[in-house]
Amino acid sequence: MSSSAPAAAAPAAPTAFRPPRLALTTFGLALASFMQVLDITIANVSLPTIAGNLGASANQATWVITSFAVSNAIALPLTGFLTRRFGERRLFVWATFAFVVASLLCGLAASMGLLVAARALQGFVAGPMYPVTQALLISIYPPHKRGQAIALLAMVTVVAPICGPILGGWITDNYSWEWIFFINVPLGLFACAVVASQLRGRPETLQRPKMDYVGLITLVIGVGALQTLLDLGNDEDWFASTKIVVLAIVAALGLAVFLIWELTEQDPIVDLRLFRHRNFAFGTAAMVLGYSAFFAVGLLVPLWLQRNLGYTPIWAGFATAPIGILPVLLTPLVGKYAARFDLRILASFAFMVMAFTSFVRSGFNLEVDFAHVATVQLWQGLGVALFFMPVLTILLSDLEPHEIAAGSGLATFVRTLGGSFAASLTTWAWNTRSTVHHAQLTEHIAAHDPAIRQTVAALGGGDLQRGAAVLEQTIAQQATQVGFNEIFHLLGILFLLVIAIVWMARPPFSAKAGGAAAGGH
Repeated sequence: MSSSAPAAAAPAAPTAFRPPRLALTTFGLALASFMQVLDITIANVSLPTIAGNLGASANQATWVITSFAVSNAIALPLTGFLTRRFGERRLFVWATFAFVVASLLCGLAASMGLLVAARALQGFVAGPMYPVTQALLISIYPPHKRGQAIALLAMVTVVAPICGPILGGWITDNYSWEWIFFINVPLGLFACAVVASQLRGRPETLQRPKMDYVGLITLVIGVGALQTLLDLGNDEDWFASTKIVVLAIVAALGLAVFLIWELTEQDPIVDLRLFRHRNFAFGTAAMVLGYSAFFAVGLLVPLWLQRNLGYTPIWAGFATAPIGILPVLLTPLVGKYAARFDLRILASFAFMVMAFTSFVRSGFNLEVDFAHVATVQLWQGLGVALFFMPVLTILLSDLEPHEIAAGSGLATFVRTLGGSFAASLTTWAWNTRSTVHHAQLTEHIAAHDPAIRQTVAALGGGDLQRGAAVLEQTIAQQATQVGFNEIFHLLGILFLLVIAIVWMARPPFSAKAGGAAAGGH
Protein backbone atom coordinates (compact mmCIF):
# COMPACT_ATOMS: atom_id res chain seq x y z
CA MET A 1 0.00 0.00 0.00
CA SER A 2 2.96 2.29 -0.31
CA SER A 3 2.33 5.39 -2.41
CA SER A 4 5.63 5.02 -4.21
CA ALA A 5 4.52 3.53 -7.52
CA PRO A 6 7.13 3.42 -10.27
CA ALA A 7 6.97 6.42 -12.56
CA ALA A 8 6.89 4.19 -15.61
CA ALA A 9 3.99 2.16 -14.25
CA ALA A 10 1.23 4.21 -15.87
CA PRO A 11 1.46 3.80 -19.62
CA ALA A 12 -1.46 4.80 -21.80
CA ALA A 13 -2.33 1.31 -22.99
CA PRO A 14 -3.29 -0.32 -19.66
CA THR A 15 -5.80 2.45 -18.85
CA ALA A 16 -7.72 1.51 -22.02
CA PHE A 17 -8.24 -2.14 -21.00
CA ARG A 18 -11.85 -3.19 -21.29
CA PRO A 19 -13.18 -6.73 -20.86
CA PRO A 20 -14.78 -8.34 -23.92
CA ARG A 21 -18.19 -8.24 -22.24
CA LEU A 22 -18.47 -5.37 -19.77
CA ALA A 23 -22.00 -6.23 -18.60
CA LEU A 24 -21.11 -9.89 -17.92
CA THR A 25 -17.94 -8.87 -16.04
CA THR A 26 -19.93 -6.37 -13.96
CA PHE A 27 -22.51 -9.05 -13.15
CA GLY A 28 -19.79 -11.50 -12.06
CA LEU A 29 -18.10 -8.94 -9.81
CA ALA A 30 -21.40 -7.75 -8.31
CA LEU A 31 -22.60 -11.33 -7.74
CA ALA A 32 -19.49 -12.20 -5.75
CA SER A 33 -19.85 -9.09 -3.60
CA PHE A 34 -23.56 -9.72 -3.08
CA MET A 35 -22.78 -13.29 -1.97
CA GLN A 36 -20.08 -12.11 0.42
CA VAL A 37 -22.11 -9.27 2.00
CA LEU A 38 -25.18 -11.54 2.22
CA ASP A 39 -23.24 -14.03 4.33
CA ILE A 40 -22.63 -11.43 7.02
CA THR A 41 -26.32 -11.60 8.02
CA ILE A 42 -27.76 -14.78 6.45
CA ALA A 43 -26.90 -17.01 9.42
CA ASN A 44 -28.36 -14.70 12.09
CA VAL A 45 -31.93 -16.03 12.14
CA SER A 46 -30.75 -19.63 11.74
CA LEU A 47 -28.61 -19.72 14.90
CA PRO A 48 -31.20 -21.46 17.14
CA THR A 49 -31.68 -24.20 14.51
CA ILE A 50 -27.93 -24.59 13.97
CA ALA A 51 -27.30 -24.80 17.73
CA GLY A 52 -30.02 -27.41 18.13
CA ASN A 53 -28.79 -29.58 15.26
CA LEU A 54 -25.16 -29.48 16.39
CA GLY A 55 -25.91 -29.94 20.08
CA ALA A 56 -24.50 -26.55 21.11
CA SER A 57 -25.72 -23.81 23.45
CA ALA A 58 -27.06 -20.46 22.28
CA ASN A 59 -23.89 -18.73 23.52
CA GLN A 60 -21.69 -21.12 21.55
CA ALA A 61 -23.82 -20.47 18.44
CA THR A 62 -23.06 -16.74 18.56
CA TRP A 63 -19.48 -17.60 17.64
CA VAL A 64 -20.80 -18.46 14.16
CA ILE A 65 -21.30 -14.70 13.77
CA THR A 66 -18.35 -13.53 15.88
CA SER A 67 -15.71 -15.70 14.18
CA PHE A 68 -16.72 -14.36 10.75
CA ALA A 69 -16.69 -10.74 11.97
CA VAL A 70 -13.31 -10.99 13.72
CA SER A 71 -11.42 -12.62 10.85
CA ASN A 72 -13.11 -10.35 8.29
CA ALA A 73 -12.06 -7.25 10.24
CA ILE A 74 -8.45 -8.50 10.36
CA ALA A 75 -8.32 -9.26 6.62
CA LEU A 76 -9.85 -6.03 5.31
CA PRO A 77 -6.90 -3.68 5.93
CA LEU A 78 -4.53 -6.23 4.34
CA THR A 79 -6.17 -5.69 0.94
CA GLY A 80 -3.59 -3.17 -0.28
CA PHE A 81 -0.64 -5.42 0.60
CA LEU A 82 -2.28 -8.42 -1.09
CA THR A 83 -3.11 -6.53 -4.29
CA ARG A 84 0.47 -5.33 -4.59
CA ARG A 85 1.73 -8.87 -4.11
CA PHE A 86 -0.73 -10.84 -6.25
CA GLY A 87 -2.63 -8.34 -8.41
CA GLU A 88 -6.31 -7.43 -8.24
CA ARG A 89 -7.62 -9.98 -10.75
CA ARG A 90 -5.78 -12.93 -9.23
CA LEU A 91 -6.62 -11.87 -5.68
CA PHE A 92 -10.32 -11.57 -6.54
CA VAL A 93 -10.47 -14.97 -8.24
CA TRP A 94 -8.59 -16.84 -5.52
CA ALA A 95 -10.42 -15.08 -2.66
CA THR A 96 -13.78 -15.90 -4.24
CA PHE A 97 -12.76 -19.53 -4.84
CA ALA A 98 -11.53 -19.81 -1.24
CA PHE A 99 -14.89 -18.34 -0.11
CA VAL A 100 -16.65 -21.13 -2.03
CA VAL A 101 -14.48 -23.78 -0.34
CA ALA A 102 -15.07 -22.23 3.10
CA SER A 103 -18.83 -22.12 2.44
CA LEU A 104 -18.78 -25.80 1.50
CA LEU A 105 -16.91 -26.59 4.73
CA CYS A 106 -19.51 -24.61 6.72
CA GLY A 107 -22.33 -26.67 5.26
CA LEU A 108 -20.50 -29.95 5.86
CA ALA A 109 -19.49 -29.11 9.46
CA ALA A 110 -20.55 -31.86 11.86
CA SER A 111 -19.80 -29.94 15.05
CA MET A 112 -20.00 -26.37 16.29
CA GLY A 113 -16.20 -26.17 16.55
CA LEU A 114 -15.76 -27.10 12.88
CA LEU A 115 -18.47 -24.65 11.82
CA VAL A 116 -16.88 -21.78 13.76
CA ALA A 117 -13.46 -22.58 12.23
CA ALA A 118 -14.96 -22.69 8.72
CA ARG A 119 -16.77 -19.40 9.33
CA ALA A 120 -13.50 -17.81 10.49
CA LEU A 121 -11.86 -18.93 7.23
CA GLN A 122 -14.86 -17.67 5.28
CA GLY A 123 -14.66 -14.25 6.96
CA PHE A 124 -10.92 -13.94 6.34
CA VAL A 125 -11.01 -14.73 2.61
CA ALA A 126 -14.09 -12.50 2.25
CA GLY A 127 -12.08 -9.50 3.51
CA PRO A 128 -10.45 -8.43 0.21
CA MET A 129 -13.45 -9.30 -2.00
CA TYR A 130 -15.46 -6.08 -1.64
CA PRO A 131 -12.54 -3.59 -1.87
CA VAL A 132 -11.00 -5.39 -4.85
CA THR A 133 -14.39 -5.54 -6.58
CA GLN A 134 -14.64 -1.79 -6.13
CA ALA A 135 -11.17 -1.21 -7.60
CA LEU A 136 -11.81 -3.55 -10.54
CA LEU A 137 -15.17 -1.96 -11.37
CA ILE A 138 -13.65 1.52 -11.39
CA SER A 139 -10.77 0.34 -13.61
CA ILE A 140 -12.88 -1.31 -16.33
CA TYR A 141 -15.38 1.53 -16.75
CA PRO A 142 -14.63 4.71 -18.72
CA PRO A 143 -14.37 7.87 -16.57
CA HIS A 144 -17.89 9.15 -17.34
CA LYS A 145 -19.45 5.84 -16.21
CA ARG A 146 -17.48 5.17 -13.03
CA GLY A 147 -20.22 6.71 -10.93
CA GLN A 148 -22.60 4.04 -12.20
CA ALA A 149 -20.12 1.32 -11.19
CA ILE A 150 -19.80 2.73 -7.67
CA ALA A 151 -23.60 3.15 -7.43
CA LEU A 152 -24.10 -0.51 -8.39
CA LEU A 153 -21.77 -1.67 -5.63
CA ALA A 154 -23.48 0.70 -3.19
CA MET A 155 -26.81 -0.95 -4.02
CA VAL A 156 -25.29 -4.37 -3.28
CA THR A 157 -24.08 -3.03 0.09
CA VAL A 158 -27.62 -2.00 0.99
CA VAL A 159 -29.73 -4.81 -0.44
CA ALA A 160 -27.65 -7.87 0.53
CA PRO A 161 -27.87 -7.38 4.35
CA ILE A 162 -31.65 -6.89 4.01
CA CYS A 163 -32.04 -10.08 1.99
CA GLY A 164 -29.80 -12.08 4.35
CA PRO A 165 -32.17 -12.69 7.29
CA ILE A 166 -35.22 -13.18 5.03
CA LEU A 167 -33.45 -15.63 2.73
CA GLY A 168 -31.75 -17.37 5.67
CA GLY A 169 -35.07 -17.82 7.48
CA TRP A 170 -36.82 -19.10 4.34
CA ILE A 171 -34.07 -21.61 3.51
CA THR A 172 -33.88 -22.87 7.12
CA ASP A 173 -37.67 -23.26 7.40
CA ASN A 174 -38.17 -24.96 4.03
CA TYR A 175 -34.95 -26.92 3.54
CA SER A 176 -32.10 -27.14 6.07
CA TRP A 177 -29.61 -24.68 7.54
CA GLU A 178 -26.70 -26.18 5.56
CA TRP A 179 -28.15 -24.72 2.36
CA ILE A 180 -27.55 -21.14 3.52
CA PHE A 181 -23.89 -22.01 2.90
CA PHE A 182 -24.20 -24.48 0.01
CA ILE A 183 -25.99 -21.84 -2.08
CA ASN A 184 -22.66 -19.96 -2.35
CA VAL A 185 -20.96 -22.81 -4.23
CA PRO A 186 -22.55 -22.42 -7.69
CA LEU A 187 -22.74 -18.61 -7.38
CA GLY A 188 -19.08 -18.30 -6.39
CA LEU A 189 -17.81 -20.68 -9.06
CA PHE A 190 -19.77 -18.79 -11.71
CA ALA A 191 -18.33 -15.44 -10.54
CA CYS A 192 -14.79 -16.91 -10.52
CA ALA A 193 -15.12 -18.26 -14.06
CA VAL A 194 -16.58 -15.03 -15.46
CA VAL A 195 -14.06 -12.65 -13.91
CA ALA A 196 -11.07 -14.92 -14.63
CA SER A 197 -11.97 -15.22 -18.31
CA GLN A 198 -13.15 -11.66 -18.90
CA LEU A 199 -10.17 -9.99 -17.20
CA ARG A 200 -7.54 -12.33 -18.66
CA GLY A 201 -4.77 -10.18 -20.11
CA ARG A 202 -5.52 -7.20 -17.87
CA PRO A 203 -2.10 -5.56 -17.25
CA GLU A 204 -0.99 -5.67 -13.61
CA THR A 205 2.33 -4.51 -12.24
CA LEU A 206 3.22 -6.68 -9.26
CA GLN A 207 5.61 -5.97 -6.42
CA ARG A 208 7.20 -8.15 -3.77
CA PRO A 209 6.78 -6.00 -0.67
CA LYS A 210 8.55 -7.31 2.40
CA MET A 211 6.28 -8.78 5.02
CA ASP A 212 5.67 -6.38 7.91
CA TYR A 213 5.45 -9.03 10.61
CA VAL A 214 5.17 -6.59 13.53
CA GLY A 215 2.31 -4.79 11.81
CA LEU A 216 0.56 -8.06 10.96
CA ILE A 217 0.88 -9.55 14.46
CA THR A 218 -0.25 -6.38 16.26
CA LEU A 219 -3.13 -6.01 13.77
CA VAL A 220 -4.34 -9.57 14.45
CA ILE A 221 -4.04 -9.15 18.22
CA GLY A 222 -5.48 -5.62 18.45
CA VAL A 223 -8.33 -5.92 15.97
CA GLY A 224 -9.13 -9.50 16.98
CA ALA A 225 -9.44 -8.56 20.65
CA LEU A 226 -11.45 -5.39 19.86
CA GLN A 227 -13.92 -7.16 17.56
CA THR A 228 -14.37 -10.01 20.05
CA LEU A 229 -14.94 -7.48 22.84
CA LEU A 230 -17.61 -5.68 20.81
CA ASP A 231 -19.38 -8.90 19.87
CA LEU A 232 -19.40 -10.35 23.41
CA GLY A 233 -19.77 -7.15 25.44
CA ASN A 234 -23.54 -7.17 25.92
CA ASP A 235 -23.71 -10.87 26.76
CA GLU A 236 -20.83 -10.59 29.27
CA ASP A 237 -22.18 -7.42 30.98
CA TRP A 238 -19.27 -5.36 29.65
CA PHE A 239 -16.63 -4.29 32.16
CA ALA A 240 -18.23 -6.21 34.99
CA SER A 241 -16.68 -9.23 33.25
CA THR A 242 -13.00 -10.09 33.69
CA LYS A 243 -12.98 -11.47 30.13
CA ILE A 244 -14.06 -8.09 28.70
CA VAL A 245 -11.51 -6.18 30.81
CA VAL A 246 -8.69 -8.44 29.59
CA LEU A 247 -9.85 -8.10 25.97
CA ALA A 248 -9.97 -4.30 26.34
CA ILE A 249 -6.40 -4.16 27.69
CA VAL A 250 -5.11 -6.47 24.93
CA ALA A 251 -6.95 -4.47 22.25
CA ALA A 252 -5.67 -1.12 23.56
CA LEU A 253 -2.05 -2.29 23.76
CA GLY A 254 -2.17 -4.12 20.42
CA LEU A 255 -3.73 -1.21 18.53
CA ALA A 256 -1.43 1.36 20.16
CA VAL A 257 1.67 -0.55 19.07
CA PHE A 258 0.09 -1.16 15.63
CA LEU A 259 -0.62 2.55 15.04
CA ILE A 260 2.82 3.70 16.16
CA TRP A 261 4.59 1.03 14.13
CA GLU A 262 2.59 1.51 10.95
CA LEU A 263 3.04 5.28 10.98
CA THR A 264 6.84 4.95 11.29
CA GLU A 265 7.46 1.82 9.17
CA GLN A 266 8.87 2.51 5.70
CA ASP A 267 6.75 -0.17 3.99
CA PRO A 268 3.76 -0.80 6.33
CA ILE A 269 1.32 -3.63 5.80
CA VAL A 270 -1.51 -1.11 6.31
CA ASP A 271 -0.78 2.33 4.88
CA LEU A 272 -2.33 4.71 7.40
CA ARG A 273 -0.69 7.58 5.51
CA LEU A 274 -3.62 7.38 3.09
CA PHE A 275 -5.41 9.65 5.54
CA ARG A 276 -3.11 12.46 4.36
CA HIS A 277 -5.60 12.86 1.51
CA ARG A 278 -8.25 15.37 2.60
CA ASN A 279 -11.22 13.82 0.80
CA PHE A 280 -10.26 10.31 1.87
CA ALA A 281 -10.01 11.40 5.51
CA PHE A 282 -13.28 13.35 5.68
CA GLY A 283 -15.10 11.02 3.28
CA THR A 284 -14.15 8.02 5.41
CA ALA A 285 -15.23 9.84 8.58
CA ALA A 286 -18.62 10.63 6.99
CA MET A 287 -18.95 7.05 5.75
CA VAL A 288 -18.12 5.56 9.16
CA LEU A 289 -20.50 7.78 11.15
CA GLY A 290 -23.28 7.63 8.55
CA TYR A 291 -22.97 3.86 8.12
CA SER A 292 -22.80 3.30 11.90
CA ALA A 293 -26.07 5.18 12.39
CA PHE A 294 -27.61 3.36 9.41
CA PHE A 295 -26.40 0.02 10.83
CA ALA A 296 -27.94 0.87 14.21
CA VAL A 297 -31.28 1.52 12.50
CA GLY A 298 -31.07 -1.79 10.65
CA LEU A 299 -30.33 -3.60 13.92
CA LEU A 300 -32.82 -1.91 16.25
CA VAL A 301 -35.96 -1.85 14.09
CA PRO A 302 -36.19 -5.67 13.61
CA LEU A 303 -35.34 -6.24 17.29
CA TRP A 304 -38.02 -3.74 18.34
CA LEU A 305 -40.61 -5.33 16.04
CA GLN A 306 -39.97 -8.74 17.61
CA ARG A 307 -39.46 -7.64 21.22
CA ASN A 308 -42.19 -5.00 21.53
CA LEU A 309 -44.74 -5.75 18.81
CA GLY A 310 -44.48 -9.56 18.76
CA TYR A 311 -43.44 -9.98 15.12
CA THR A 312 -41.82 -13.23 13.98
CA PRO A 313 -38.32 -12.91 12.45
CA ILE A 314 -39.72 -13.38 8.92
CA TRP A 315 -42.42 -10.72 9.33
CA ALA A 316 -39.91 -8.36 10.91
CA GLY A 317 -37.85 -8.90 7.76
CA PHE A 318 -40.83 -8.11 5.53
CA ALA A 319 -41.59 -4.93 7.51
CA THR A 320 -38.02 -3.67 7.16
CA ALA A 321 -37.42 -4.85 3.58
CA PRO A 322 -38.97 -1.79 1.83
CA ILE A 323 -35.78 0.11 2.66
CA GLY A 324 -34.22 -1.66 -0.33
CA ILE A 325 -36.87 -0.73 -2.93
CA LEU A 326 -35.83 2.85 -3.76
CA PRO A 327 -32.08 2.08 -3.81
CA VAL A 328 -32.73 -0.64 -6.41
CA LEU A 329 -34.92 1.67 -8.54
CA LEU A 330 -32.83 4.81 -8.20
CA THR A 331 -29.29 3.40 -8.38
CA PRO A 332 -29.06 3.55 -12.20
CA LEU A 333 -30.23 7.17 -12.17
CA VAL A 334 -27.91 8.15 -9.30
CA GLY A 335 -24.95 6.55 -11.05
CA LYS A 336 -25.76 8.23 -14.36
CA TYR A 337 -26.62 11.75 -13.24
CA ALA A 338 -24.92 12.26 -9.85
CA ALA A 339 -21.77 13.68 -11.47
CA ARG A 340 -23.82 16.67 -12.68
CA PHE A 341 -24.32 17.77 -9.07
CA ASP A 342 -22.05 18.67 -6.20
CA LEU A 343 -21.87 15.27 -4.45
CA ARG A 344 -21.84 17.03 -1.08
CA ILE A 345 -25.37 18.29 -1.80
CA LEU A 346 -26.61 14.78 -2.64
CA ALA A 347 -24.99 13.32 0.48
CA SER A 348 -26.42 16.13 2.64
CA PHE A 349 -29.91 15.47 1.28
CA ALA A 350 -29.45 11.76 1.98
CA PHE A 351 -28.51 12.41 5.61
CA MET A 352 -31.42 14.84 6.01
CA VAL A 353 -33.84 12.14 4.81
CA MET A 354 -32.34 9.57 7.17
CA ALA A 355 -32.46 12.07 10.04
CA PHE A 356 -36.13 12.79 9.26
CA THR A 357 -37.07 9.09 9.28
CA SER A 358 -35.18 8.62 12.57
CA PHE A 359 -37.11 11.49 14.15
CA VAL A 360 -40.36 9.92 12.89
CA ARG A 361 -39.42 6.64 14.59
CA SER A 362 -38.67 8.53 17.79
CA GLY A 363 -42.43 9.18 17.93
CA PHE A 364 -43.47 5.53 17.45
CA ASN A 365 -45.62 3.78 20.06
CA LEU A 366 -46.83 0.26 20.73
CA GLU A 367 -49.91 0.78 18.54
CA VAL A 368 -48.02 1.49 15.30
CA ASP A 369 -49.12 -0.80 12.46
CA PHE A 370 -47.21 -2.74 9.79
CA ALA A 371 -48.00 -0.25 7.02
CA HIS A 372 -46.61 2.69 9.01
CA VAL A 373 -43.37 0.88 9.83
CA ALA A 374 -42.92 -0.24 6.21
CA THR A 375 -43.66 3.26 4.87
CA VAL A 376 -40.97 4.86 7.04
CA GLN A 377 -38.54 2.16 5.89
CA LEU A 378 -39.46 2.94 2.26
CA TRP A 379 -38.71 6.64 2.71
CA GLN A 380 -35.42 5.91 4.45
CA GLY A 381 -34.50 4.05 1.27
CA LEU A 382 -34.47 7.40 -0.54
CA GLY A 383 -31.71 8.56 1.80
CA VAL A 384 -29.83 5.29 1.42
CA ALA A 385 -30.00 5.54 -2.40
CA LEU A 386 -28.24 8.92 -2.24
CA PHE A 387 -25.82 8.12 0.58
CA PHE A 388 -23.39 5.38 -0.45
CA MET A 389 -22.47 6.35 -4.01
CA PRO A 390 -21.70 10.06 -3.34
CA VAL A 391 -19.75 9.37 -0.13
CA LEU A 392 -17.81 6.46 -1.70
CA THR A 393 -16.92 8.65 -4.66
CA ILE A 394 -15.80 11.49 -2.40
CA LEU A 395 -13.51 9.31 -0.27
CA LEU A 396 -11.88 7.69 -3.33
CA SER A 397 -11.60 10.90 -5.34
CA ASP A 398 -8.17 12.14 -4.26
CA LEU A 399 -6.41 8.77 -3.96
CA GLU A 400 -3.73 7.92 -6.49
CA PRO A 401 -4.69 5.12 -8.91
CA HIS A 402 -2.47 2.55 -7.20
CA GLU A 403 -4.02 3.45 -3.82
CA ILE A 404 -7.64 2.67 -4.76
CA ALA A 405 -7.70 -0.97 -3.56
CA ALA A 406 -5.78 -0.16 -0.37
CA GLY A 407 -7.96 2.88 0.34
CA SER A 408 -11.16 0.95 -0.28
CA GLY A 409 -9.97 -1.85 2.01
CA LEU A 410 -8.99 0.57 4.77
CA ALA A 411 -12.24 2.54 4.50
CA THR A 412 -14.31 -0.66 4.51
CA PHE A 413 -12.35 -1.89 7.55
CA VAL A 414 -13.04 1.29 9.53
CA ARG A 415 -16.67 1.23 8.38
CA THR A 416 -17.00 -2.39 9.55
CA LEU A 417 -15.57 -1.53 12.96
CA GLY A 418 -17.98 1.42 13.11
CA GLY A 419 -20.86 -0.98 12.51
CA SER A 420 -19.61 -3.26 15.31
CA PHE A 421 -19.36 -0.30 17.69
CA ALA A 422 -22.87 0.80 16.67
CA ALA A 423 -24.32 -2.67 17.24
CA SER A 424 -22.80 -2.96 20.71
CA LEU A 425 -23.43 0.62 21.85
CA THR A 426 -27.03 0.88 20.64
CA THR A 427 -28.17 -2.44 22.13
CA TRP A 428 -26.37 -1.55 25.39
CA ALA A 429 -27.94 1.94 25.42
CA TRP A 430 -31.39 0.53 24.67
CA ASN A 431 -31.16 -2.00 27.51
CA THR A 432 -29.76 0.61 29.91
CA ARG A 433 -32.37 3.27 29.11
CA SER A 434 -35.14 0.66 29.28
CA THR A 435 -34.00 -0.26 32.80
CA VAL A 436 -33.92 3.41 33.83
CA HIS A 437 -37.42 4.08 32.49
CA HIS A 438 -38.74 0.88 34.06
CA ALA A 439 -37.53 2.12 37.44
CA GLN A 440 -39.09 5.55 36.84
CA LEU A 441 -42.44 4.06 35.82
CA THR A 442 -42.63 1.73 38.83
CA GLU A 443 -41.42 4.09 41.57
CA HIS A 444 -44.83 5.75 41.86
CA ILE A 445 -46.74 2.48 42.16
CA ALA A 446 -47.50 1.82 45.83
CA ALA A 447 -48.01 -1.90 46.28
CA HIS A 448 -50.23 -1.43 49.36
CA ASP A 449 -52.47 1.30 47.95
CA PRO A 450 -56.03 -0.15 47.88
CA ALA A 451 -56.94 1.67 44.65
CA ILE A 452 -53.84 0.34 42.87
CA ARG A 453 -54.45 -3.20 44.18
CA GLN A 454 -58.00 -3.01 42.88
CA THR A 455 -56.81 -1.85 39.45
CA VAL A 456 -54.15 -4.58 39.31
CA ALA A 457 -56.69 -7.24 40.26
CA ALA A 458 -59.00 -6.00 37.50
CA LEU A 459 -56.16 -6.40 34.98
CA GLY A 460 -55.94 -10.07 35.98
CA GLY A 461 -59.68 -10.71 35.89
CA GLY A 462 -59.87 -10.65 39.68
CA ASP A 463 -56.59 -12.50 40.22
CA LEU A 464 -54.11 -10.12 41.89
CA GLN A 465 -51.04 -12.20 41.00
CA ARG A 466 -52.03 -12.49 37.33
CA GLY A 467 -52.84 -8.78 37.23
CA ALA A 468 -49.39 -7.96 38.63
CA ALA A 469 -47.79 -10.01 35.84
CA VAL A 470 -49.85 -8.14 33.22
CA LEU A 471 -48.89 -4.78 34.76
CA GLU A 472 -45.20 -5.74 34.83
CA GLN A 473 -45.30 -6.75 31.18
CA THR A 474 -47.03 -3.49 30.22
CA ILE A 475 -44.50 -1.39 32.13
CA ALA A 476 -41.58 -3.32 30.59
CA GLN A 477 -42.96 -2.75 27.08
CA GLN A 478 -43.51 0.95 27.70
CA ALA A 479 -40.01 1.32 29.18
CA THR A 480 -38.35 -0.34 26.17
CA GLN A 481 -40.49 1.80 23.85
CA VAL A 482 -39.34 5.03 25.51
CA GLY A 483 -35.72 3.85 25.32
CA PHE A 484 -36.20 3.03 21.62
CA ASN A 485 -37.61 6.51 20.97
CA GLU A 486 -34.71 8.19 22.76
CA ILE A 487 -32.08 6.32 20.73
CA PHE A 488 -33.75 7.24 17.44
CA HIS A 489 -33.85 10.87 18.48
CA LEU A 490 -30.08 10.72 19.01
CA LEU A 491 -29.56 8.90 15.70
CA GLY A 492 -31.46 11.67 13.93
CA ILE A 493 -29.11 14.24 15.45
CA LEU A 494 -26.08 12.15 14.44
CA PHE A 495 -27.22 12.01 10.80
CA LEU A 496 -27.47 15.81 10.80
CA LEU A 497 -23.96 16.17 12.29
CA VAL A 498 -22.49 14.04 9.49
CA ILE A 499 -23.54 16.72 6.99
CA ALA A 500 -20.94 19.10 8.46
CA ILE A 501 -18.20 16.48 7.90
CA VAL A 502 -19.22 15.94 4.27
CA TRP A 503 -18.73 19.64 3.56
CA MET A 504 -15.12 19.46 4.75
CA ALA A 505 -14.30 17.59 1.51
CA ARG A 506 -13.25 19.60 -1.54
CA PRO A 507 -14.04 19.09 -5.28
CA PRO A 508 -13.34 17.67 -7.79
CA PHE A 509 -14.98 14.36 -6.95
CA SER A 510 -14.15 11.88 -9.70
CA ALA A 511 -12.83 8.40 -8.95
CA LYS A 512 -9.61 7.62 -10.81
CA ALA A 513 -8.99 4.29 -12.53
CA GLY A 514 -8.10 1.47 -10.16
CA GLY A 515 -4.61 0.23 -9.43
CA ALA A 516 -3.73 -2.30 -12.05
CA ALA A 517 -5.57 -0.49 -14.77
CA ALA A 518 -3.28 2.42 -14.18
CA GLY A 519 -0.40 0.05 -14.01
CA GLY A 520 0.85 0.56 -10.49
CA HIS A 521 0.63 -1.57 -7.39
